[in-house]
Amino acid sequence: MKNHIRTIKKIITGQKAVDGAGVKLIRIFGYHETKEFDPFLMMDAFDSTDPKDYVKGFPWHPHRGIETITYLVKGDIEHGDSLGNKGSILDGQCQWMTSGSGIIHQEMPQPSDRMLGVQIWLNMPAAQKMSAPRYCGILKEDIPVIEEQGQKVHIISGSYKGHQGAVEGEYVKPLYLDVEVDPGVSWSVDCDPSWTLFVYIMQGSAAFGADDEKLVSEKHLILFNEGNTFTVKAAEAGVRFLLLAGAPLKESIAWGGPIVMNTDEELQLAFRELDEGTFIKE
Repeated sequence: MKNHIRTIKKIITGQKAVDGAGVKLIRIFGYHETKEFDPFLMMDAFDSTDPKDYVKGFPWHPHRGIETITYLVKGDIEHGDSLGNKGSILDGQCQWMTSGSGIIHQEMPQPSDRMLGVQIWLNMPAAQKMSAPRYCGILKEDIPVIEEQGQKVHIISGSYKGHQGAVEGEYVKPLYLDVEVDPGVSWSVDCDPSWTLFVYIMQGSAAFGADDEKLVSEKHLILFNEGNTFTVKAAEAGVRFLLLAGAPLKESIAWGGPIVMNTDEELQLAFRELDEGTFIKE
């Protein structure tokens, strides 16, 4: 197969937002970009050294039809859910929650020296949206780290060079990598050309694709065109970014707040069940 390097399609900075009970964050993409980012629905990024930005948290709220994936580089988020799970997400840990037919949970960030991480909403296929909810807590030591010359790759999900990540994903099976590249070093990964692929730069800057001259700096998301190889060359300060890729579902979306279904009728039923107390199935 001829090598087609992925080129930059779009660079996004996101918008400042306040969510939950008053959490300040950056909404990188969401409701209006579902087609371009399919199967990913939303990405929120947070980076703060001021607890006032986030301690009000996300009190009890419902989800249905999606998976929420929270990855913390630094910080402490206490959580609990209607399945009885409770605990904390700490430095280098990940929470992968499948809401399926319905779950009610809360996420309450605790004061930390720095709160740095992202939450991704991953869509679920129509045929599996009403599957049993499931919680998966991923410890730092659960995440394989592949160290090469000038490169360090944390495999959250999917596989990289024959190494399987901490989780595979039961419905959509995305590739989710946390990649650190030293100054001036290049890194590449092969991927299915039909998959949606984007990166979010957490620290540093780099050149992406075949353009070695254009540097993109931290706190930017880059969405890429189709191709079977992703490439990056770190700038003089190095770079750390999250890479996500997944096969588009190409299904209709009916989105209402924390619930994402395929039709308005399904959406209305979910909210009616919330009112009637029949939302939780498991």
